Amino acid sequence: MEGNGKSLERVVSLKALQLGNSFSCQICVIGFLCGVCLTSLFLAALTSFASFQLSPNPSSTSYFLNAFRECDSKPQAVERMIMSQNLMEVQVNNQVNSIYSAWSTMLNKSNTGEGMFSQSTVTDGSKVPRPPHLDNCKLTSDANRILDQRTKDGKLPPWTMWKGFLNNYPLSKKDARQGYNGHQPISKGAYPPWIKGSDEENYPLTREVQRDIWVHQHPVNCRDPSVKFLVTDWETIPGFGMGAQFAGMSGLLAIAINENRVLVTKYYNRADHDGCTGASRSSWSCYFFPETSQECRDRAFELLNDKGALGRGVVTVKENYTTKQIWTGPIPRVWGNPWSYMQPTTEVNGTLIGYHRRMDWRWWRAQALRYLMRFQTEYTCGLLNVARHSAFGWEAAELVHSMRISEFFEENTKDSRSAIEEYVWSNHEPWTPRPLLSVHVRMGDKACEMKVVEFEEYMHLANRIRNRFPHLKRIWLSTEMQEVIDKTKLYANWKFYYSDVRRQVGNLTMAVYEASLGREMSTNYPLVNFLMATEADFFIGALGSTWCYLIDGMRNTGGKVMAGYLSVNKDRFW
Repeated sequence: MEGNGKSLERVVSLKALQLGNSFSCQICVIGFLCGVCLTSLFLAALTSFASFQLSPNPSSTSYFLNAFRECDSKPQAVERMIMSQNLMEVQVNNQVNSIYSAWSTMLNKSNTGEGMFSQSTVTDGSKVPRPPHLDNCKLTSDANRILDQRTKDGKLPPWTMWKGFLNNYPLSKKDARQGYNGHQPISKGAYPPWIKGSDEENYPLTREVQRDIWVHQHPVNCRDPSVKFLVTDWETIPGFGMGAQFAGMSGLLAIAINENRVLVTKYYNRADHDGCTGASRSSWSCYFFPETSQECRDRAFELLNDKGALGRGVVTVKENYTTKQIWTGPIPRVWGNPWSYMQPTTEVNGTLIGYHRRMDWRWWRAQALRYLMRFQTEYTCGLLNVARHSAFGWEAAELVHSMRISEFFEENTKDSRSAIEEYVWSNHEPWTPRPLLSVHVRMGDKACEMKVVEFEEYMHLANRIRNRFPHLKRIWLSTEMQEVIDKTKLYANWKFYYSDVRRQVGNLTMAVYEASLGREMSTNYPLVNFLMATEADFFIGALGSTWCYLIDGMRNTGGKVMAGYLSVNKDRFW
């Protein structure tokens, strides 16, 4: 009972500290004390005036002097209170820093989250709370792997209305006796779990198309003589950015579907670095789940070494197709013309764009890239963990510290996770401060392709969004230019987050700039920015940039279509 009393006392003390930390509370306290001073002066004046009338004695002026002396002591009291408060703030910041530092230490050991998600994790003799802003990459990857492969009897993955690990919840004997069968896969009519939101929150037919692409890319029997393949490297032309590579592979996927072939990718130069280890070295599978099953990959590579298979057209390669076919050839029509009824959600120069000549490719590239990026690997998940911790780690530590307000809370927290946390809450995404606006500023050598726009124009559009959503105050900023980062200091009413990477000073070509960073850094940091932009609540970019164009497509197949897209381009759109 005594321990509970002390805990309650700590709770009250912390709540008082939290209230005392607020600026409005400080104003109220100072205002109250000043009011006391003024009241004392007023009463002293009345008393002295009455005394002077009844007995005109010069010593009555001491009332005024005493009143001023009393008020003179109030600022000292306020000063002592503020000093005490500042001391408490330092203590709180030290505790927040301890949590943040512990997370940083564990993240340095394993950015994929191993050892960071147990309530019993101990560092420096004290328990470390679970980081809400980080992902348990291994568990997430294990869950996704089940959803990306057919069952042993060749049926579709267990795509049900359940997500995360809820299907793994062990049934009680009573449930089993009563005939409850909650684990029965319900794949027929279900849609892939990597699509967020309803049909109305995505491009037309997104859920159906994603399901059909997966089925096309994962035949029941890859050795069936009727299964044909298209085997290709990713584009490696010097000067081709990642956006161009993504767009090129979208075209090859379109050819594969049109010719009823399974697309199989080989060399990916962006993954040719020491961060991608083992079989994932130089492969798309370093960053995202493979585009097809391992069985189909093995079969395709066998056929690639068979000259007869090449001659019969059972397997084709990129060289079998012209540049025009890859980049501007016909897109799959098996779903009709869903782009013809895409709603206008993109604004260019103050006008919503309802129709333009490349709507079919805009729709298809969004679908192709959404499929290729459907599930992240542990490596990519770890990169996002590092980025989130760098940007949001301190704020997350403050949130956790405010929750853990007493030893009573700690002592009554179970070391093992509860069933609802283990199974039901397993699908919740890492915490991100919201609402969040993503801004991608493309300048530099892009001037040779489009009219580049200064940072001020992007912020003009940001303020437009804020006028409609006044609670918006955070921006995830991605850019290759250091001058853009420097200009953020002019916008004190916004909070900016951005990657800690060396940026361009001057007007270098993108190829030269990326070469200066090295292959690993020049791939990882823009990819993290790309994925963060797809998850942000709002987005501002330049449609003349392929990178922005593809971010927009990923958002429109990720439940963000109704957030809209504001483009700084006034003279160009796709």
